[in-house]
Amino acid sequence: MRSPVSRVDRHWATNPNCKSVLVMVPHIVAGTRLFDLLALLENDKRLQVVFTQPESWETWQATHDFLAVRGGVVLPWAQARRERYDLVLAGSIRGMDEVNGPALLIPHGGGLAQYRRWRPETTGESWAPVLNMDRDQLMRHGKVLAEAIVLTHDDEMEVLTVACPPAVPYAVVAGDIAFDRMTASLPLRDHYRAELGLTPGQELVVVSSTWSTASAFGRRPDLFDVVQRELPADRYRVVGLLHPNVWSHHGAWQVRTWLADNMRSGLGLVPPEEGWRAALVGADHVIGDYGSVTTFAAGLGRPILRSAEPDGPLRPGSPSSVLAEVAPRWEPERPLEAQLAAARALCTPELGSRVRGLLTSRPGAAAAILREAMYRLLRLVEPDQSVVPLSLPAPTLLAS
Repeated sequence: MRSPVSRVDRHWATNPNCKSVLVMVPHIVAGTRLFDLLALLENDKRLQVVFTQPESWETWQATHDFLAVRGGVVLPWAQARRERYDLVLAGSIRGMDEVNGPALLIPHGGGLAQYRRWRPETTGESWAPVLNMDRDQLMRHGKVLAEAIVLTHDDEMEVLTVACPPAVPYAVVAGDIAFDRMTASLPLRDHYRAELGLTPGQELVVVSSTWSTASAFGRRPDLFDVVQRELPADRYRVVGLLHPNVWSHHGAWQVRTWLADNMRSGLGLVPPEEGWRAALVGADHVIGDYGSVTTFAAGLGRPILRSAEPDGPLRPGSPSSVLAEVAPRWEPERPLEAQLAAARALCTPELGSRVRGLLTSRPGAAAAILREAMYRLLRLVEPDQSVVPLSLPAPTLLAS
């Protein structure tokens, strides 16, 4: 297809002297995080951004749809691999060894080593961590895949030093831009609550599930039925957050069909692309599993009821492991209102501060650090304008 970054198509260009940026979007989760980065490149007429969806055995139609509605040039994977770029932005290692250009790799969840589930080793019964930071993942043919590997915390540098020493010179401790945007949006809490349909006197209960059979929704398909049955609709507004992989794999039509009665009964369902962060800002309570959404909520100071744990142990010292030690476990057979009250009593400012300290060691600074890293790889002078975390857009709910 015609490409604004291809030499053979240069005669079509209106602004021909741009540096090229390729954004690799293998799935929606990576895509939403990469768009946080792209906001830092706005207004720079020296740049031309194009997108691609790396092809593999696990390609989802939902990723194609996610890119299609955003209006960017989406290059077919085979064509994207033939070009050379001035910067490659990746939210996953998938396909990074097949494109040409200096790459920045950013985690698409709560850091590369924040909570990752563990897997059994191939021999014996011991367990080995899956951290997305070992040699097999960060290196190909003896070469580190990315010129900038974004870490959220100084603690991750210690993990990287052990897991993949050759990658240490390329690491950039930047903090977490998604969490920074949430904290920057705290003044908009009342606005978000109004957009989520709260009426005076109602409390907002956010119910979150990651994906897989170990998740809250995977273990209990009746998750939302139980919560709604327990909470009077005049006093509580229930909003559901499902991991984008649930939507991508099963299909938006199927998810909405599964939850049709729940939505007719008042469940507010947030679409997978955006809105979950604003919902956490507006929440009074969060019922969540081991996914990163739950730790973000705790970092914002929200009371947590833990709804599910992973099949294997959590990484010691990670935010999820701290919550597993401190936050109460939801017991569906007991009255839910009393459990929410107990979780609120245990939600101290000290706990929120502790989790925040584990989520990021550069609070509020991620946007500035990431922009500097991108322009360094582009070999361009940064724009004069100062950079601050952008507030989040108002959340929207899917129609029942």
